[in-house]
Amino acid sequence: MLLCIDTGNTNTVFSIWDGTRFLAHWRIRTDHRRTADEYFVWLSTLIAVQKFTLQIDACIISATAPRVVFNLRVLCNRYFDTRPLVVGKPDCLLPVAPRVDPGTTVGPDRLVNTVGAYDRHGPNLIVVDFGTATTFDVVDVDGAYIGGVIAPGVNLSLEALHMGAASLPHVDVTMPAKVIGTNTVACIQSGVFWGYVGLVDGIVRQIRAERDRPMRVIATGGLAPLFDQGFDLFDAIEDDLTMHGLRLIHDYNKEMGNG
Repeated sequence: MLLCIDTGNTNTVFSIWDGTRFLAHWRIRTDHRRTADEYFVWLSTLIAVQKFTLQIDACIISATAPRVVFNLRVLCNRYFDTRPLVVGKPDCLLPVAPRVDPGTTVGPDRLVNTVGAYDRHGPNLIVVDFGTATTFDVVDVDGAYIGGVIAPGVNLSLEALHMGAASLPHVDVTMPAKVIGTNTVACIQSGVFWGYVGLVDGIVRQIRAERDRPMRVIATGGLAPLFDQGFDLFDAIEDDLTMHGLRLIHDYNKEMGNG
């Protein structure tokens, strides 16, 4: 079985692929101080609770927080007796190499989302990922990542507003009943919600104009459904896009004799 690990700036997700489907997805806060032993105790407890009988024989990691990779490698080596593939490292092959400026390091999550989206939706895509940052990834006709856009994430923007203006409360993002707020919380919610609707719509329009071709928009990330309430922003929402991409990259490396 394959253990897929997706480490973001805020959370880390572990998923187990049995060859036909994902059996489970488990989420933990990203913390570079967490040891391999702590990961294993946490993971093995969850496996026991769900009464799985597992034999993990392969691992793949995508990590936008590089400091956690060492302990995740140790976890895979020590407890599963396997050498993990790490997306973005030279020994982890991609079906199509990214086409960006020389010397540019592309976030592994963006590479994985590109692979997953191309497999499910074909070429000429814009992948919008609502994570700690809101990213827009452009997928070319052959499935290559060719660049994109990085904007502050929704929750990061809310946190910055709260920290930068002491009199403003921290609020949860939601779709407000009206654009014009009649209290402070409603005003903030309206600004964030409609601001991000406008951000997504505007950036997508500019990318389409620059590419001068039809491009479908695929959204992923926990907040994607929030912005898909009748505004026709997205052609599809994929809640497991990153895990799907990780599985595909692992399979590709296996086919190429690289793991």
